[in-house]
Amino acid sequence: MPELIEVRFKGNRKAYFTCEPGAAPSIGEPVVVEAERGHDLGRVSATGDVAERKCAVGCNGCSLAEMVEASGKIVRAASIEDAHLSDQLRVAEEDVRRKVMERVRAHSLAMKVSDAEWQWDRKKLTVYFTAEKRVDFRALVRDLASLFRTRIELRQIGARDESKRLDGVGRCGRQYCCASWLPELRPVSLSLAKDQRLSLNPTQISGGCGRLLCCLRYEHEFYVASRKRFPKQGRALRTTRGSEKVDAIDIFRERVLLKAEDGSTRVLTLVELKQEVAGPDRVAQEPAPKEPASKEQAAEPPADKGHPTDPALTTQDAVEAVTPKRRRRRGRKKRRRGRDRPGGDDRSGTGDKGDE
Repeated sequence: MPELIEVRFKGNRKAYFTCEPGAAPSIGEPVVVEAERGHDLGRVSATGDVAERKCAVGCNGCSLAEMVEASGKIVRAASIEDAHLSDQLRVAEEDVRRKVMERVRAHSLAMKVSDAEWQWDRKKLTVYFTAEKRVDFRALVRDLASLFRTRIELRQIGARDESKRLDGVGRCGRQYCCASWLPELRPVSLSLAKDQRLSLNPTQISGGCGRLLCCLRYEHEFYVASRKRFPKQGRALRTTRGSEKVDAIDIFRERVLLKAEDGSTRVLTLVELKQEVAGPDRVAQEPAPKEPASKEQAAEPPADKGHPTDPALTTQDAVEAVTPKRRRRRGRKKRRRGRDRPGGDDRSGTGDKGDE
C-alpha cells in the first residue's frame, strides 16, 4: 500500500502525495512532486501515520479510518541544482508581484495583490489577491499571459488566509498561530469575547489581519464551564445578612462580590457562599422528620433527598431554593381595567347601556 506524505510549499501551502512503501523521504528533505501540468518542488513535513492524521480539517475532526486523498506522487528527491533553482524563483517572485500590481492599476481593478508563486518548472504562475467584491479579471489574465508566457491563475483569498500565507509577528510577540501550527482557520465571533468579559474594542481584540484573534477560541470552553458554577451576575441571593445581589465574580480565584441593599459590599469564596445560601435558610424551610411507625422503618437509613449539607449540591439549586417566586397579578390588572371602563362598578363587566 502506498505511503502518504505531506509536502509544504511557499506560503504554508500544503498538499498530500504518495510514495512507494519503504522509500519515504525524511522530514525536511526537498522533493520533486507531480503538479498540475508539470512538476513542483517542496519540503516534506510529515510522513506515514502522522500525515494521515494531519488532514484538512485538523486532527480533532478527522477520521483515522479514512484515507486522505492524495493529489499526486513523489517523483524523486530534489538535487542541489533543483533546490538552487527553487531559491532563484523565490527571489524573482517579488519582481513578478510588482509587475502584476502595475497591470492591475492599468486595468483599474479594485484588488490587492498579496503574493505571487511560480511553479518549479515555470509552467504555471499563481497570483494571490484580496478584494472586497468580485472582480472581473479576464482582461488582466490575458495581459499577464502575454507578458510572462505561461499559464496564469488568479486566486482570491480572505484577510486571514493572507496573514497565514505572508506570516508575521502578533501582538503577543510570537509568530502568527495560523502560520506556525494552527491547522485550520475556524470562525471567530464577537460572542467569544463577550463570554470572556473582554473589551469589545476592535483594536484590542483584532490580529494583524484586521479580524478577531484566533486565540479567542482557545479558552472559551473553560470560561463557559467555569461560569456555570457561579450564580449569575446581578441575581439577588438571600444570605445570613439578608438580601444581597451578585455584583461581580472572579472565576480564577473562585470569589464572588456581593452588594447589600445599603450599598455595602463584601467578598466571599464560592464555598463560603454555598454554605451561607444553602445552610440555615434551607434547613429552616424543611419540615421536621416524622417518627417511624415501626422498628423496621427506624432501622432503615433515610433516603438521600438532596440535603443542603450534601457536597454535591450546586449553587443553582441553592439559589432557586431561597429566591422567592414572583406572583402573577394578571387577574388584578383585568379587574382594574374593567373599573376604568364605563359602568365599571358593575362586577359583571356590563355597564348601563341606557334606554334604546
